[in-house]
Amino acid sequence: MPETTYRGRRATSFENSHLRVTVLREGGHIAEILDKETGVNPLWTPPWTSIEPSAYDPRVHPEYGSCAEAKLLAGIMGHNLCLDVFGGPSPEEAAAGITVHGEGSVAPYEIGETQGQITLRTQLPMAQLRFERRLELRGRAVRILETVENLSACDRPIAWTQHVTLGPPFLQKGVTQFRASATRSLVFESCFGSADYLVAGEEFDWPAAPASSHGVVDLQLFNGSPASSAFTTHLMDPQRDYAFFAAFSPAHRLAFGYVWRRAEFPWMGIWEENLSRTQPPWNGTTVARGMEFGVSPIPESRREMIDRGRLFGVPTYRWLPAKSRLQAEYWAVAQSAAVVPEALEWPG
Repeated sequence: MPETTYRGRRATSFENSHLRVTVLREGGHIAEILDKETGVNPLWTPPWTSIEPSAYDPRVHPEYGSCAEAKLLAGIMGHNLCLDVFGGPSPEEAAAGITVHGEGSVAPYEIGETQGQITLRTQLPMAQLRFERRLELRGRAVRILETVENLSACDRPIAWTQHVTLGPPFLQKGVTQFRASATRSLVFESCFGSADYLVAGEEFDWPAAPASSHGVVDLQLFNGSPASSAFTTHLMDPQRDYAFFAAFSPAHRLAFGYVWRRAEFPWMGIWEENLSRTQPPWNGTTVARGMEFGVSPIPESRREMIDRGRLFGVPTYRWLPAKSRLQAEYWAVAQSAAVVPEALEWPG
């Protein structure tokens, strides 16, 4: 595929009359799903300078922080893959080179075109996994098909999450609206940030989250506070074959969201960062909301994920048998809208 540059990064773009999609060659991130009618990309672009993960050196780049997520943050953008951990590595894994959310977000990808589809491929040597993502444009939707292959001779539990993050100008404080096929929910069980406003560890039913100041907060509206931080996890409706989230920007009259098979990704986490993190590279300048659907409910270490086992009776990871493959299909959708859609249907 012809190579282009996006925000200073090596990238590949493809488009139709409605959308332009841009993927990064290092990290494999879907950096852009640009709606041509409005000129808006709903996906998050960090306010700091982005570099290739292969160029990151902790001795040279202190501006990205000093913890296990620094390499990820140096190159993160838009929709990144969490594989095969959703959360931080153990101290031993970090010492061995595993970054937050695993190798999938920092690995180099080969990109090619096959029968009108863009295909990204990479091999994760530490995790002993092979990963492939195919993208195909169909009108105002992007069909995405992923394959994870276990190269080892051992069955293994994996985390596999689509870390979709929305940002300005699409995301506006106190304005952007959300809908989702969520049901039983849980607030992150310990302190998540300096501006937490929800009751840690409390269970609730979507979308009425328990506020620390008493009462509830409607998670269907992005927080308008001067600063806030939160993480909540949500079980997708077990009565529906397909799960979804939809976000709506009244200013741009644009609805954007994802649809996936609930059996493949039963969980969705909502990460909120609203000018709360003051350490590098955040520096109190970031407004973002992650809508992170996958096989695991909580960003945590591999050991914690396995020890948790189940939440609300649903597994918190997925088994990938020895020398075997798993597949998942999902869609990203952008459409003109006058009001927030109450649901998104499977485009296929």
